[in-house]
Amino acid sequence: MIAQFPNLSSFPDDGIAVVIGASGGIGHASVDALRASGRFKIVHALSRRSNPPIDITDETSIQAAVEWVQADDLPIRLVLDCTGFLHDRDHGGPEKSYRRLDPAHMAHAFAVNAIGPAMMMKHILPLLPRTGKAAFATLSAKVGSITDNHFGGWYSYRASKAALNQLVRTAAIELSRRQGETLCVAIHPGTTDTALSEPFSKTGLTVRSSAETATRLLNVIDRLESADSGGFFNHDGTPLPW
Repeated sequence: MIAQFPNLSSFPDDGIAVVIGASGGIGHASVDALRASGRFKIVHALSRRSNPPIDITDETSIQAAVEWVQADDLPIRLVLDCTGFLHDRDHGGPEKSYRRLDPAHMAHAFAVNAIGPAMMMKHILPLLPRTGKAAFATLSAKVGSITDNHFGGWYSYRASKAALNQLVRTAAIELSRRQGETLCVAIHPGTTDTALSEPFSKTGLTVRSSAETATRLLNVIDRLESADSGGFFNHDGTPLPW
């Protein structure tokens, strides 16, 4: 049975946790769980609505938010990126056929799901401490797995999450040369009762609350070791195929 809140005891208790996308369901629940754990001296909740705000599609905004976190002058131990795009009013929903491919939709999917997290890694990974456990974890998706793609569809979402997985893997290799105890991982959160997943939830599909998903994700991160860096993991901790 999953504990109500993870204790995150694998992390030193001297630092900061940062959640990006904290206004969303999983992000908000992750902030609550991190604060309840008592493991971090500060838990920053960043989103477009926070102060300072962060826009994952604007590198200047990302850099400013990272500099604001850095001003606390404490080790940044955990960064959890909960941003993501699947559908919205302005850009529509996932494509069921290549006949529905649209450049604007594709560009937005890559901007949010791949380029934004890449810019976050660019600015925050160099600040993670060289000693003691530290982690950058981003929410990917099982449908981003090329090996596991047996049904097709959802072109932009699949491709942008596959790109994210490659970015995570590549960054992890570079980190291993400089910050050997730092993790960089992608995690599939599973179907969660959020605005992102709600239109696509199927009858009989296991749908978890944001609080349960957040706890599962943080428990996975807590169990991961430096040798796991660069991996793609399910919400239960099992590795997923690329």
